[in-house]
Amino acid sequence: MRVISGKYKGRKLQGFDIDGTRPTMDRVKESLFGMIQNNIPDSVCLDLFAGSGALGIEALSMGAKECYFIDNNPVAIKTLKENTSSINGAIIINTDYKKYLKETKNKFDIIFLDPPYQNKLLNKALKFIEEFDLLNDSGIVICEYVTEKPITTLTLIKDKKYGTKYIKVYQK
Repeated sequence: MRVISGKYKGRKLQGFDIDGTRPTMDRVKESLFGMIQNNIPDSVCLDLFAGSGALGIEALSMGAKECYFIDNNPVAIKTLKENTSSINGAIIINTDYKKYLKETKNKFDIIFLDPPYQNKLLNKALKFIEEFDLLNDSGIVICEYVTEKPITTLTLIKDKKYGTKYIKVYQK
């Protein structure tokens, strides 16, 4: 696993083997970031269910101002700390996603939602994001999923399928 573009291009990332995670393949990540590249410069991002942090780190590499990495798996937190050492703008928070979404005062330009597929957390997270108005005007949410189709009032602006995996980009 590595950073595919930007100022940290080529940087190796740890965490491909964190229990309960499946890293986004490079070709999917490359296509995803191609879809949202104009939204990234100076953005504030949220990498919910961060795992290794690959998505948020890629955004920081491409010019995001800061990224909040949320996870409550101790192995993921340790890996996030290793992967973001010497990366400016990385904020790691060890907490449950619901607690963070309910309590944060932040608003985001980009939210990455790539929860563990088996736990059916995608729509629960989307509901909290909308209920607590966590997106800035024109903010986007990127959903990566296999079976749990997103249910949201946000506007679908991009949609791609990679094998059994879907990526949908929604805008406020």
